[in-house]
Amino acid sequence: MIKPLLVEILVEELPAIPFLKELPNIEKKWTDILETNSLLCEFNFYYTPRRLVFWHREFAVAQEDKEQELWGAPVAIAYKDGNPTGAAHGFAKKCGVAVEELQTASKNGQEFLYFKQTVKGKQSSELLNEMVNEFISKLNFGKSMRWGDRTDSFIRPIRGLSIVLGEDLVDGELYGVKSTKSSAAHRMVSYEPFSFDFAGDYFCKLDKHGVILYPQERRTTILTQMDTIEKEHNITIERDEELLDEVVAITEYPTALIGSFDEEFLELPEEVIIGSMKEHQRYFAVYKDGKITNKFIVVSNSYTKDFSHIVAGNERVLRPRLSDGMFFWKNDIKNGLNNEGLKRVSFVDGLGSIFDKCQREAFIAQLLATQFDMEEDRALLEEAMMISKADLITDMVYEFTDLQGIMGYYYAKKEGRDDLVALALKEQYLPDGETSQTPSNTFSCVVALSNKLDNLMGLFSVGMIPTGSRDPFALRRAALGLFRIAIEHKLHVDIESIIDNSMEKYPSLDKAQLMEFLNERLYKLYNKVNPSVIKAVLNSDGQKDLFSISLKIEALNPIVNSSEFKSMSDTFKRVANIVKDLDATSTLAIDESLFEDEAEKVLLKKYNEVVSKVYTTFDEQLDALFALKPQLDNFFDNVFVNHEDEKIKTNRKNLIGVVYNSFKAIADIKEITI
Repeated sequence: MIKPLLVEILVEELPAIPFLKELPNIEKKWTDILETNSLLCEFNFYYTPRRLVFWHREFAVAQEDKEQELWGAPVAIAYKDGNPTGAAHGFAKKCGVAVEELQTASKNGQEFLYFKQTVKGKQSSELLNEMVNEFISKLNFGKSMRWGDRTDSFIRPIRGLSIVLGEDLVDGELYGVKSTKSSAAHRMVSYEPFSFDFAGDYFCKLDKHGVILYPQERRTTILTQMDTIEKEHNITIERDEELLDEVVAITEYPTALIGSFDEEFLELPEEVIIGSMKEHQRYFAVYKDGKITNKFIVVSNSYTKDFSHIVAGNERVLRPRLSDGMFFWKNDIKNGLNNEGLKRVSFVDGLGSIFDKCQREAFIAQLLATQFDMEEDRALLEEAMMISKADLITDMVYEFTDLQGIMGYYYAKKEGRDDLVALALKEQYLPDGETSQTPSNTFSCVVALSNKLDNLMGLFSVGMIPTGSRDPFALRRAALGLFRIAIEHKLHVDIESIIDNSMEKYPSLDKAQLMEFLNERLYKLYNKVNPSVIKAVLNSDGQKDLFSISLKIEALNPIVNSSEFKSMSDTFKRVANIVKDLDATSTLAIDESLFEDEAEKVLLKKYNEVVSKVYTTFDEQLDALFALKPQLDNFFDNVFVNHEDEKIKTNRKNLIGVVYNSFKAIADIKEITI
């Protein structure tokens, strides 16, 4: 038998950020509890800032009965001289029956005590209270609080509980609050709880009491209201999805309203205005003709017909925020970008100050300038690197820490510095996430690469290496950032060369350990590629800069994934096996006068044709090398490599060896597995 089930947990207003972080886990945690209690079924989860609601249209009123098989001791142990032993009595007690009711059954050729019984399922009403309490205990919001005289804690005080199965109230208690058929209205509708008779009655009365239960409906309401405001005022409202999630989580009856602030504050950088509105007040920015305006959108949670006092109140609250920003802005411009103060700011224990970090980054930037042939930009790079962190000691960044780099850009522009320098300050931390953009030009890329490389080499040199899920300095993200910058901007970043030339700056750095870490990130980046392809490329002898590595992987992987590769792989594995004992560093001389078979001549001729051509891509080069398969097969069919004459034997191995080495300039084919 099935009935609808409603579970509502009333709380004081949940803080949006902790709640949204846990939100993706909530349905899974309830599902696990249902499954553990053999009551798994479909359900919907809804929330407002004051309630968590589970709604099951069809919920079993009882667990299903199930057959239970119990096995006891071997019969030879359970009985002695025909009399039951302690083992038999203990098993009978476990089964809840007399010894005489026990059965026997064979298992693995031996006779054991055995008992089969039907276990009657428990009534859901007996289980639900414990299930709800377990669910609440599994939620992780970070900080929690105590209230009243309770010793247990939760993120906010529990104010109500309803567990209703069909039309029946299920007995329950949560944090001292007993289950009732009542709920809470919107605070501006009534402070008194309202009662309901069954689930359908609950949903109807919520609507009448100023509560929009469904998050998606609240989101749609807000967006529709924004559309209307845009048309009425001929403006564009920034649809910040992260901010929209927060607003949906903190409202029960949302209304989007438009407010304004003094135009004088438009002197501030756009990011400062948005930061003041978003972080402190949860306002949406407003644009017209692509430029930010002195308007904002606030989403009210009020249940009223007159919103004028709400708009005025929000305008009044925003003004001091923007006034603070204006003070910081003007004061920072007066002081200018100065890196002297960075000498008093520590970076990491063992790595000196932020000023020292800038000097190391400047050194790395010059190495990269050499790799990228940027002789004309050396002076500008030095300037950019040495002031790259200067905005960390400005008033504005002290107040808005997420504007580091961005404020450096604006202050550099105010000082009339070169556009390349200013933009590089803004883009120095990119990419700062998997979906983040990379820097927009090569100059900015060098600045960003230098920052990431110093973080990696510096922190590895003082033992601050990511372990397990811990990565406090985001070094995994930094490593992926190196690859993304190199690949997207086609930059031949030679990491090993940078490390080799920087060792005196990082005397305790274990190069092998860092390279292993970077290679692990490469596997992560190409997680859909056959791992042996990546290993083969990393073991190659040719260009091993980041961009070339990516090109080699992207050229080799389609070939390895092709249906024809299985037949090709046998041939080229044989090539690798034949030359495994050759000295890879020696010159492989081939003496044509020692050829005894036409297959040798044909292979060498075809090989010379292949290597004499100029290839514009690794794809073309690999296609040409793999096209040697017929000549190699012919060679293996007709030529005995291990000739009794040592000179002929060596000559034949050298012939196969040069073919192998040509592959190894791109990838070590012996590492490829399919």
